[in-house]
Amino acid sequence: MRNIIIICSLFLMTSSLVEAQSKSIDNKLIENAKFSGAETHHKHYKAIYQLDSNNPDVVKKAFRNIKNVLNDPRLKGKIEVELITFSGGTEVMLKDSGYEEALKDLINKGVTVAQCTNSLQERKLKKEQLYDFIGYVPSGNGELVIRASEGWVIVKP
Repeated sequence: MRNIIIICSLFLMTSSLVEAQSKSIDNKLIENAKFSGAETHHKHYKAIYQLDSNNPDVVKKAFRNIKNVLNDPRLKGKIEVELITFSGGTEVMLKDSGYEEALKDLINKGVTVAQCTNSLQERKLKKEQLYDFIGYVPSGNGELVIRASEGWVIVKP
């Protein structure tokens, strides 16, 4: 008889625990479904996008990511964006790259677009071969380091 009481007690406790755990999981799912993103707590945000690839999919993703952050209603009017190209990304800035309109569009939206001069030297390119509306920095990595130390978020699409 005593064994039956112990077994019944264990069964009741186990089923209560399973039911409580199930409710906890359901509550977590409900809470997760209510999540709508982080809230902004600052007046100004800064992001620098690193483009070091000429892969068309990566380039398009970088441009799309920048447009998305500029259009995020939480960040509207609060975000400063820079696009820095170096290494393979240098090819995006070449006059015949096909990205002229996309780059101009970003600049017209307030994005600073700049090219690393170290990458030009390594590739034996001259500024005249690149679009005439882009800016230049001595080192793409140096720009990332400086911006990071100033509180900028580095994004690598």
